[in-house]
Amino acid sequence: MSSTMRSRLRSGILRESRRPFRFQICCCRRDFYFGEVRPPSDVQLLFEDYSENGTMTIEHLRRFLVEYQKLKDATREDAMSILHSLRHHIMYRKELNVDHFFRYLLSDHNPPMAPSLGVHHDMNAPLAHYYMYTGHNSYLTGNQLSSDSSSEPIMKALRRGVRVIELDLWPDSRGKKVKVSHGNTLTSPVDLNRCLTATRDYAFIASEFPVVITFEDHLTPRLQAKVAKMVTKTLESKLHQPGTDQLAEFPSPESLKKKILISTKPPKEYLERQSSMEKEYDSAQSEELSDKEGSDQDEEEKNVFPEYKHLIAIRAGKPKGRLTNSLRIDTSKVRRLSLSEQELEEISQKHGQDLVRFTQKNLLRIYPKGTRFDSSNYDPLLGWMHGAQMVAFNMQGYGKYLWIMEGMFKANGRCGYVKKPDFLLDKDHIFDPAKPLPVKTNLKVCSPIVQNGFLYICTNKHLSLKKVMPVVGKNR
Repeated sequence: MSSTMRSRLRSGILRESRRPFRFQICCCRRDFYFGEVRPPSDVQLLFEDYSENGTMTIEHLRRFLVEYQKLKDATREDAMSILHSLRHHIMYRKELNVDHFFRYLLSDHNPPMAPSLGVHHDMNAPLAHYYMYTGHNSYLTGNQLSSDSSSEPIMKALRRGVRVIELDLWPDSRGKKVKVSHGNTLTSPVDLNRCLTATRDYAFIASEFPVVITFEDHLTPRLQAKVAKMVTKTLESKLHQPGTDQLAEFPSPESLKKKILISTKPPKEYLERQSSMEKEYDSAQSEELSDKEGSDQDEEEKNVFPEYKHLIAIRAGKPKGRLTNSLRIDTSKVRRLSLSEQELEEISQKHGQDLVRFTQKNLLRIYPKGTRFDSSNYDPLLGWMHGAQMVAFNMQGYGKYLWIMEGMFKANGRCGYVKKPDFLLDKDHIFDPAKPLPVKTNLKVCSPIVQNGFLYICTNKHLSLKKVMPVVGKNR
């Protein structure tokens, strides 16, 4: 290749013909300029490394997949399937030129993340080291005010790889049964057992890594006891019970495969009794119960708390007082903290490093603000930037932010868990999200869109439409 040609390749010059295609209706006329577009210089240089005499054979393409794309198990059959996808452009030839190669790079056969990689992150770290695919009000079929509640959205979410399901538990009008619904709204309820059964049956279809059910609990102690029996009976061996009230560190996703975890606040009565246990112990010994009915009720209360309490694998809670108090770290135990998107925005402005430090050991869940009646979503990047593992989304919603969420969890084999970057886990140097970082590289990206043989280039003034002409032969 001549030095003149190489310099033209490096500069990425587009060669255009000045013959316009004119489209006219009445007095309105639009000119479209056709031109010939060469692939970018870096693509052409890459093609040179994996081709010979301007052509890339099946073996060359296989070597490119193995060495450059890091698809170690790529075979000649894989290369042949790529050629077959370009059959309308290369006809019956079994080789590619640089334009065919460029077309392949922009095709669906070259996705941003190769599905063949599977689960490739280290899954033996504590749960707090991973982003988790999280749903909000997982039982709702539509908006937050008047839609129906059903187990169908739970099934759909689990099939998509969602790993955290949220259920709001309320007593029915008689106070004898448990219903799942969005409280104080016109949404219809759904039976808790149906939601638990759907979770059990669909939990591990998309991924074998653990599923977390978060209970938003508004129940009496008696109904909590019913929930405990229902959960134990329905989930059976899939239910993970830690066997201790205080975990110093969360277990790893690898150790929890095919397990379902319950996360909720411990019963308030149980916590109050624990805090005043020493004061009540002496008086309880001297106190005699004269009423048999009262004695039976006390005995029932004693049985209620352990049943429900022992279900909780991930304890949740928010200390009273200032919002910053909730970020205090207890070295002897771990917990889950829930913040609304507004609370996250407020606390991240001055306490970003405290959030990052908290999420290195504990779990942080972010949920949409209450005014999102249409089940819309918020920007998840702020939560992820501060280490929040559970950025809860309305999966029945729509829009750009939901697409970002779905794209995020296509990584790591779509298992629903993505390892957090190392700089968010470094305990010696706590990352400060508010600190401006130096710009290391200025990158100017030209991103044309090729579709149906036409190249669409958007400028500030108009849309330029250029015909893509395939290059055949050697150096030109």
